[in-house]
Amino acid sequence: MKGMWSLLLCLCAVAAPVAGVSAAPAPDPVEALMREARVTGLALAVIHDGEVTELKTYGLRDVERNLPLTPDTTMYAASLTKGAFAYAVMGLVEDGRLDLDRPIAGYLPRPLPEYEKYADLAGDERWRRLTARMLLAHTAGFPNFRFFTPQGYDEHAKLAFAFEPGSRFAYSGEGINLLQFVIEHGLGIDVGVLMQEQVFDRFGMRGSGMTWRDAFATELAQGYDEAGKPLGHKRRGAVRAAGSMDTTLRDFAAFLAGLSRGEGLDAPAREQLFGDQVRIGSVQQFPTLSTGTTSDNEGIRLAYGLGWSVYRTPEGRAFFKGGHDDGTRNIAVCVRDERDCLLLMSNSSNADSIFPYLIEYKLGSVCFPWYWQAYLPYDHPELRAPDANAQTHPPCTRWPLPATIVPH
Repeated sequence: MKGMWSLLLCLCAVAAPVAGVSAAPAPDPVEALMREARVTGLALAVIHDGEVTELKTYGLRDVERNLPLTPDTTMYAASLTKGAFAYAVMGLVEDGRLDLDRPIAGYLPRPLPEYEKYADLAGDERWRRLTARMLLAHTAGFPNFRFFTPQGYDEHAKLAFAFEPGSRFAYSGEGINLLQFVIEHGLGIDVGVLMQEQVFDRFGMRGSGMTWRDAFATELAQGYDEAGKPLGHKRRGAVRAAGSMDTTLRDFAAFLAGLSRGEGLDAPAREQLFGDQVRIGSVQQFPTLSTGTTSDNEGIRLAYGLGWSVYRTPEGRAFFKGGHDDGTRNIAVCVRDERDCLLLMSNSSNADSIFPYLIEYKLGSVCFPWYWQAYLPYDHPELRAPDANAQTHPPCTRWPLPATIVPH
């Protein structure tokens, strides 16, 4: 947080009023960033030393009805769900009900391909080598989802291994949903109930759920694409560990604060959750099966833990998790040694283009792997050029507020 405080002191000095003259309030740089990048709505939470110190919202949750975004607006969590699910799973590990390294075949009453959902794997015995650790660390060998193929989207694509299980990292919602399947069919535990008891009830997340509730409609964020076109809000009727959660800024900030404090898990479980399970050398997280590599993130030791990305910052260890869908952009990042976090949630597909600026503005220079996460600043079109992946993108690049929006 040192960078944050120095920046705030600088801004205060610039905005200091002249004696006897009433100074107009300095414009909020967040609002200015949103205007320039055409971001519809943004929810922001700051956690300092494990406690929520700021909840602030900007813009609209519903443009057509001119309704503001608030800390209690229902927003789609997208893949933030995976991070919360991993936390709940570690509770099962801590209780001895799940072994991270026991092959999933040992939990299922029938071979995996005998279940209709996984019949595509018949004849490929590699599924027997899969473990909960591989599924949570995204080393199972699956695509993100079976319908995302190297040739493009194919709703009829079959599930297949793209590489040997455990051999490398490739982000996979399929793997997360498979672990849910194992927990439900092998352990007899309803994951919706597990999330309610281990996450939502523990942290007082009364506005959160793994499936749609009619109460969510009272204050609901509509999603908007890059052009500002309304996309609505999907009402998900089935629990999906990879990303069915609806939540609010207030709720997820409470969970993130508790997570930063280590609440609910013993030290060994926390070390597993945020330990370096697999080092990451890919240029970007997506497309997940790309084989391109880079040395950009070697200095920060970018890796994956269990459900969370992890790396090293100048101020200690860090963990983060993004959430992305059409009309949804979220990021939760914590500098773990200081227990300082930033949560950003947006109902705009443009929001990730201001995330590098907001991370530096609120957390300081924490060497966030912005290019790997594909957080490309709105005012740097060269980062979207065809040859951008071939360039170097140091994670410790500074992202001070653009000169055009710094308060004067």
